[in-house]
Amino acid sequence: MKALEGIKVCDFSHVMAGPFCSYYLALMGADVTKIEPPGAGDPFRVYGPDRRYDGMSAAFIAINVGKRSIVLDLKKPEGQEIVRKLIAASDVVVENFRPGVIDRLGFGYEACKTLKNDIIFCSVSGYGQKSPLRDYPAIDNVVQAASGMTMQSGLEGGGPVRIGFAVVDTWTGMTAAYAVMSALFRRARTGEGQYIDASMMDSAVAFMTSSVASYLVTGKVFPRTGNVGYSGQPTAGVFKTADGGYISLGVVQNVEFANFAKALGHPEWAQDPRFGSPGLRKDNEAAITRLVADVIKTKDGETWERELNAVGAPCALVRNTEQVVAMDHFKDRNLFIPVNIPGLPDKEDVSVLNAGFSTNEDGPGVQGRPPRHGEHTREVLGELGYQAEEIDTLVKGGVVFTPQDEA
Repeated sequence: MKALEGIKVCDFSHVMAGPFCSYYLALMGADVTKIEPPGAGDPFRVYGPDRRYDGMSAAFIAINVGKRSIVLDLKKPEGQEIVRKLIAASDVVVENFRPGVIDRLGFGYEACKTLKNDIIFCSVSGYGQKSPLRDYPAIDNVVQAASGMTMQSGLEGGGPVRIGFAVVDTWTGMTAAYAVMSALFRRARTGEGQYIDASMMDSAVAFMTSSVASYLVTGKVFPRTGNVGYSGQPTAGVFKTADGGYISLGVVQNVEFANFAKALGHPEWAQDPRFGSPGLRKDNEAAITRLVADVIKTKDGETWERELNAVGAPCALVRNTEQVVAMDHFKDRNLFIPVNIPGLPDKEDVSVLNAGFSTNEDGPGVQGRPPRHGEHTREVLGELGYQAEEIDTLVKGGVVFTPQDEA
């Protein structure tokens, strides 16, 4: 039995951070019902430059596999009544409207508590429900900038550097999922629901603990080190290899450095007074960097990765996404979940990512495929007690929609 099997989630969220939260809940067994508006639905359905994927974009597929979709008009009283019934039958509500919107729709936390007194309600927003910035619109790269993240990447004296993927959105979603699971555990012990205020800004700053904590403790801003690791060591940087690629080193401790120097054919480096400690190697950064670079460029990256790790010197080939996905490492890791999606333009058998951990039993994973817009409208309404004739009336009245109704 999965950890969240039997847990029902009413999901108002759209785009990235909120749906990433509910996707992680689905991975752990939750039954997630995605509420979408008429028309195009979740904007992520048409995300990206390739119009052939409209309705089922790669971004949408990635975080909506295993969910159900119901399409209804929240402006109509009958649509609002359906939502009230859905909330009453749910354990968790997730929403990522701008602060105040869900309350104006009539489905804020206090309203939901009257429908289900132990409801767990998670609001995901850019800057939180209580903040001078609460009404500012938020998107991943903007919050990367606002949180200081873009000025932690790159080199001292250089301009801001954006992290090359939606790190704030994804980490916020994971933070929210962690909060929801914590609230479910608390409810099991106390019988009480909980309100959760998760923000992209707070999640981003918390994610930067390794640099922000330095300032909180010492009052000094942690330096920007570019491709050099957290240690700041010159032997924890990136070096070019004979095949034109790169490797990243993580040689920090003295024992690592001695093994590293020997593997490079220069055991004398470990006895060189300039390089006898991490501090000395930092002081003589130019010299050791030049020596290492001259040797690293004599072999290809895969050879260095294999040889250096074999002697306990941390090393990795710098890979792109295609190279990463092809690694033998993942064959038994259950990280890629196969999904068949009929009608995709290039191939119908694709994969999505799992949670990033595995267990001996009942681990994360989902079955099925991402829902078509409104695919489960009739199914969900039936579970809520609506008869076929009533559903037909709702369809004719433009209250609810199914793929056939919108065709």
